[in-house]
Amino acid sequence: MPRKTRKTSRRRKRPYAPRYGAWKTERLLDLRLCDIQVKIQGTPVERRIRQLYRELAQRGIRFRPHFWVSDEWFVPDHVPGCAVPFYLLHPRLMHLERRQMLEIEGGDRRECMRVLRHETGHAIEAAYRLHLRRKRQRLFGRTTKPYPEMYLPRPHSRAFVQHLDYWYAQAHPDEDFAETFAVWLTPRSNWRKRYAGWHALRKLEYMDELMGEIAAKPPLVRSRAHVDPLRRIGKTLRQYYAEKKERYSGDCPDFLDSDIRKLFSDAPEFRKNESAAAFLRKTRPEIRRTVSRWTGHNQYNLDLLLKDVIGRCRELKLRLIGPPERTKLDVIIMLTVNTMEFAYSGRRWISL
Repeated sequence: MPRKTRKTSRRRKRPYAPRYGAWKTERLLDLRLCDIQVKIQGTPVERRIRQLYRELAQRGIRFRPHFWVSDEWFVPDHVPGCAVPFYLLHPRLMHLERRQMLEIEGGDRRECMRVLRHETGHAIEAAYRLHLRRKRQRLFGRTTKPYPEMYLPRPHSRAFVQHLDYWYAQAHPDEDFAETFAVWLTPRSNWRKRYAGWHALRKLEYMDELMGEIAAKPPLVRSRAHVDPLRRIGKTLRQYYAEKKERYSGDCPDFLDSDIRKLFSDAPEFRKNESAAAFLRKTRPEIRRTVSRWTGHNQYNLDLLLKDVIGRCRELKLRLIGPPERTKLDVIIMLTVNTMEFAYSGRRWISL
């Protein structure tokens, strides 16, 4: 029988919209994080959390993580909930994040769901104290292992699932567990076929068994604590982004003069062509986005590298030697190859 809905004359409440939405960037950067007035309710993030809850329900899982607003994505130790970064909750703040960092972690529906599933893996482990189980420790390692400041991924490894960028499951046993849970939870992930023959399949099969065991049980830990909520963070947005850029800088391959001279030249016969520096400045956003999509490398890091390349091209007074479209593709290929070779060579340590 169709479900009946009650008609009402009450107006629908509009999403919360802070007044600083039209502020200029300089004024906004001087705003303290604790003074940013945003809520999860009424935003796309709220809709994605509801989708997450539906996915858990479809798996028969009783547990639901709680969410609050902070300065980044994280799940605190022993708290079965997740902090959501403030910039996802207002269009003006998303625009600022993109301008400052060139990309937004969790900024679109697909990536946001990937992060939510990952963080839920941490939360459900805290809720049921799964890190204490011996089989979990044998398969993933001990949660008491100290988190490293940096980790060296092994892209060839079949011992870990691949969900978030940078082979994140390899960073720590807890990240391995959360990434494995995220792959298991993702609808239509077809993980049995995707990971057939991998050591990671044993972890996924254990996850399937484990979730089946705890699905209908109430959580052992029921804390609804909000750790480091935004209202208690006194730094300004300017300070926040200075620290964030410092954390994300580095981890880039060298782009040698020999590489650059394969694409550009200072020979007299090319002196009437467009300068390499001007060409790269114009195409930098597209090159950066494309290489990031192919390699999973952070756009901010790639932009720093491209700035160095542009400066070197200016010093060497280099100019185009081929058609612009072909040269743009050649730059993308060369930068992609260098970045991936850097990762696969075992020289690329990734900061946590």
